[in-house]
Amino acid sequence: MSRDLLLTGGLVVDGTGAEPRRADVLVRNGRVAAVGAVVADVDKRDVTGRVVCPGFVDIHTHSDLTLLSDPRALSKVHQGVTTEVVGNCGLGAAPPGPDPGGLRGAVSYLDLDPAVTWPWHDLDGYLGAVERARPGVNVAALVGHLPLHAAVCGLSDRPASTVDLDRMTGLLRDALDAGAVGLSTGLVYAPLPYVREEELVALARVTASTGKLFAWHLRNYDDGLVESAAQAVRVARETGCRTQISHLQAVGPRNWGGVRRVLDLVDAANAEGCDIGVDVYPYLHGNAPLAQLLPAWAQAGGQAVWMPLLRDPVVRNRVRAEWTDRESRWDEITVGWTARAAPDPEIGRSVAELAAERGTTGGEVVLDILAELGMGVMMTAGGRSEVDLLAALAHPASVVASDGLALDPDGVTGAGLPHPRSYGTFPRYLSRYGDDDLADAVRRCTSAPAARVGLDDRGVLRAGARADVVVFDPATFTDTATFTAPHRFAAGIDLVLVNGVSTVDGGRHTGARAGTVERRF
Repeated sequence: MSRDLLLTGGLVVDGTGAEPRRADVLVRNGRVAAVGAVVADVDKRDVTGRVVCPGFVDIHTHSDLTLLSDPRALSKVHQGVTTEVVGNCGLGAAPPGPDPGGLRGAVSYLDLDPAVTWPWHDLDGYLGAVERARPGVNVAALVGHLPLHAAVCGLSDRPASTVDLDRMTGLLRDALDAGAVGLSTGLVYAPLPYVREEELVALARVTASTGKLFAWHLRNYDDGLVESAAQAVRVARETGCRTQISHLQAVGPRNWGGVRRVLDLVDAANAEGCDIGVDVYPYLHGNAPLAQLLPAWAQAGGQAVWMPLLRDPVVRNRVRAEWTDRESRWDEITVGWTARAAPDPEIGRSVAELAAERGTTGGEVVLDILAELGMGVMMTAGGRSEVDLLAALAHPASVVASDGLALDPDGVTGAGLPHPRSYGTFPRYLSRYGDDDLADAVRRCTSAPAARVGLDDRGVLRAGARADVVVFDPATFTDTATFTAPHRFAAGIDLVLVNGVSTVDGGRHTGARAGTVERRF
């Protein structure tokens, strides 16, 4: 239950970018009642020496199914996240379409708990399931392009016909009408690599007609980064759709500097009247299914089709021929999680280490793993530049987002060595990159991302706004999760309120689950 509370003596950073100031914050009936010099006959908590700011709004997450496994969202709320936006990278669990098993395999990145069932038939049903689970954080959803496309065209390499596009855009309209905050695509996740630009334009036009956001996991983040970003910009110009370029990065030393070129494209388009933003997480390693390394042609038909083909010497030779530049870079790829029973000795090992141990090549190791596990293996991948990261973090159009999942370190979703961003993104950013301008840094974690997805009453401390509040000690607030020990909560957080309800207090979870499902119509 929400209780009235007066936070006194803290340094208020209100999320708008305004200068920090000493002020009291009154929480009443789940909302911020006042910010300033407040006199009220309610419970008081002295937070002198602490920063009081809005809860962090994570607009790029993959918690679609982990929130149904453990609704407490422990790894997120313990770092101050109070709102999660799911359905990113084109992935999602709705609509399941005619082959829910095939879709579940295609989006297995999200699917860490086999006990979670899929009883819904559309996005409205999925959001209802989340509501019934009583999440510990607020949840909003983008519509995943992959479920839309798969429901109409299946998982094979088949372009959408005019009739297919009519069906697909109809499904999209239904999902947006059910309260989704936008659309996302992920043009590396099969079958989306086969999608033509006319399909992206058709979906963008529907999204633009609602004023909602279109988030892009680009087609390529290495050699084709700039060209891939240019496609997103081109569709934004043609349709007028508000656009978000997800987790902007340039992979591989020969592509370093590409982030600056993408930001120049964004600046030019925005100067012409477009509305294009970017998001970024403050790490030099990424995380994705190992199958993302496969060429698009090798993923046609879904994993039930392509897994056996990876044992064919002809197919293997063709894949390896496209991986010639990777043989010197397999040390950048580490196995982070597999669907095998624990303990799995491959977890935490780089592909280069495994290849040396077996007396073979990295390409052979990866093909063997994928032939056995398909989408059931995750990798951590390096090869990124801090100069690029700093450029993205500093850009006026950028916000911070984790690209992580809500995980339970002691439960089924706490297996393996996931990317530490699921536990540490926001404290890492604020403690390592936000010192020079704390007000702007907090804005990039709160009101700015909330505005991107139309959550106007989240991410700001002002009278009338929802009382999502974080209180932290600036002297000790930091991430503690690492790549070798990722399941560690952030340090330095005293209090997290979700809709006015104490959810983390003194570093401990209270058991509260006070989140709401955020629908925007």
